[in-house]
Amino acid sequence: MTQLTAESQGLRPVSQEGLKELADKARSNPNKVATVRAKTVLEGQFRNLNYVRDLPAHVIDEPPTLLGQDTAPNPSEAVLAALGSCLSVGIHANAIARDIQLTKLELELEGDINITGVWGIGDLSEKRLGFSDIRVKVAIEGNASREDLDALVAHANAWSPVANTLRLPVNMEVSLA
Repeated sequence: MTQLTAESQGLRPVSQEGLKELADKARSNPNKVATVRAKTVLEGQFRNLNYVRDLPAHVIDEPPTLLGQDTAPNPSEAVLAALGSCLSVGIHANAIARDIQLTKLELELEGDINITGVWGIGDLSEKRLGFSDIRVKVAIEGNASREDLDALVAHANAWSPVANTLRLPVNMEVSLA
């Protein structure tokens, strides 16, 4: 396998051997389900501190138009950021696995959302809640043809856990602790 360096790739490299080991481990136990956790603590107004593993708090807030302090992305923006990050990771990992050296990878995301229900206290007439449409534009450059880059992006989209969470129904339970 070709050893990629930051200079030849343009982006911080990921170990091809590490990716191969991760893929082999996944293939050896295809039904393994991992549980990920987060804890959200309301700090005040609409500013929330979100804790994952032992990382510093990830702040989620609302803009002034939704009575927030505008100190961080709002929950819907965070969903778009999570989707963009998940797609980016998948594209980058698959590029490395396919010996494609990327020199640029940027994703622009936008989503349409009806906010007139305002958390169930606004207009409560029947309407779709959440995003109705999400658009992602991928600016990607590397040592591959446009067709290969398009196939790479399509593959990452098809296998993205976050994209599939948004596309497919998910069982969810919300209850008092």
